[in-house]
Amino acid sequence: MPARERVPALNTDAVPGTDPATSAALAADPATALALLAEGRIEVHGRLTDASNAVLYCTAALDGLTAPCVYKPVAGERPLWDFPDGTLAGREVAAYELAAATGWALVPPTVLRDGPHGPGMLQLWVEPDEDAPELLALQDPAGPEEGWLPIVRAEVAEGRTALLVHRDDERLRRLAVLDAVLNNADRKGGHWIPAADGRIYGIDHGVTFNTEGKLRTLLWGWAEQPLTAEALHVLARLAADLDGPLAERLRPHLTPAELDATRARTALLRRTGRHPLPSPDWPSIPWPPV
Repeated sequence: MPARERVPALNTDAVPGTDPATSAALAADPATALALLAEGRIEVHGRLTDASNAVLYCTAALDGLTAPCVYKPVAGERPLWDFPDGTLAGREVAAYELAAATGWALVPPTVLRDGPHGPGMLQLWVEPDEDAPELLALQDPAGPEEGWLPIVRAEVAEGRTALLVHRDDERLRRLAVLDAVLNNADRKGGHWIPAADGRIYGIDHGVTFNTEGKLRTLLWGWAEQPLTAEALHVLARLAADLDGPLAERLRPHLTPAELDATRARTALLRRTGRHPLPSPDWPSIPWPPV
């Protein structure tokens, strides 16, 4: 299944830094990437037309370094009934800041800055590793096969059903923990990127941090299973940071109530020690799922 929407009518191979190894190396160097994104000259090359909001494919250039990035101007955000207008770009930056605080580096470097179409989110483009093993699959409904975890049974064609599954992969499991803290309402299969260095990066975090429970994801394979010792350690550190420096970095992008809700979700995960179950009051699977 596709890891990321490609840019229509644009040869990304002609843009410096789009090969998987180069983009992975820059994503793993956040200090350099953040400086490039925050201070570099932005050039727009095209638009991702499948996105619901304005998503522009760009390059940022600074001091001889050029790299591809995604620019989401606030002016191009579509109004949503359950999120305040003009806040999605800031939520993407808040998601990056919180992910960085976990130490798991699960979100590409992201900043909020002025661009060609006004203020917006600028995020480093991570080119997918086309040779990476698939992380989603459709299998026999009697499954799942060894090494895979079930998500949901789905109708595929002519009344036939298949089991949608994801890999039992520690990188995805970390992403599932992060999403529970972020209250991510849109973890589709196309919203994680396998990088050439073996990392996985989550993208598209505009609908996060709501005060109401909105977790909607494909990563339900660990539902109600105990959290790993590593995850509990990270959550303990995160809880402390949410009362300290991290809170200061999140305040420009979140309301006080949203910040309090983030603390409460973190505390609940620590108290239960388990991955959450789907809510009976909210659709648990994003649509479309990929």
